[in-house]
Amino acid sequence: MNGLLKIMATMMLLMVVAVSCNKPEASDDGGNENGNELNDHEFVDLGLPSGILWATCNVGADAAEGFGDFFAWGETETKELYDWKSYKYGVFFYERYELNKYCTDSVYGQNGFVDHLTLLEPNDDAAKVCWGADWRMPTIEEWEELFLNTTGTWVVQNGVNGWLLTASNGNSVFLPAAGYWWDGVYNANLGLYWSSSINKEYPYRAWSFHFNSDSSHLCGSSDRNRGQTVRAVCLGK
Repeated sequence: MNGLLKIMATMMLLMVVAVSCNKPEASDDGGNENGNELNDHEFVDLGLPSGILWATCNVGADAAEGFGDFFAWGETETKELYDWKSYKYGVFFYERYELNKYCTDSVYGQNGFVDHLTLLEPNDDAAKVCWGADWRMPTIEEWEELFLNTTGTWVVQNGVNGWLLTASNGNSVFLPAAGYWWDGVYNANLGLYWSSSINKEYPYRAWSFHFNSDSSHLCGSSDRNRGQTVRAVCLGK
């Protein structure tokens, strides 16, 4: 009888060991505790009417306070100098803008070029190229939505100046004042974040979300050759 009990006890122990050695099924939340992660990049739900979800850090950054990478509008790689001579989709030559893509007015097009493209195509979207197809740069309308549905405050977060946008659901997103690059000069202590939307009236410029310590929101347009930061959006899973 004792021998039988020993055998049964041994079999039960082996079953326990076998179960404990099996790997659990991988969760579909990308490794994030709350499931708020997509392609290894976290997002926050601010309860916006459109359902758009905002990334918690800039493209090229590993933390909310990181500046990340700087991009000219429509370019997907960083570079040493942000000027018209190095810009991919146009030049400024003899006091004239000559665009070869994203042009809504022949006055600014190279040899009268016009393509009437007003939003970045996927291959020219820095967020999509750098983070994957599920991410993209926000339109200017989506920046407006973010502003209108949050309360903005200039704060210092972990030693970094920036704009904290808090939604009615209590969630927030921090935008560091990363500044921008233009013609070899770095301009600090303000935030200029690209949208994917061109300025239709002046197509050598594209719309941005602007802020500094005095102004919570200046949706203006910037020359497309500037090196500015990018914050990505997605629709979740």
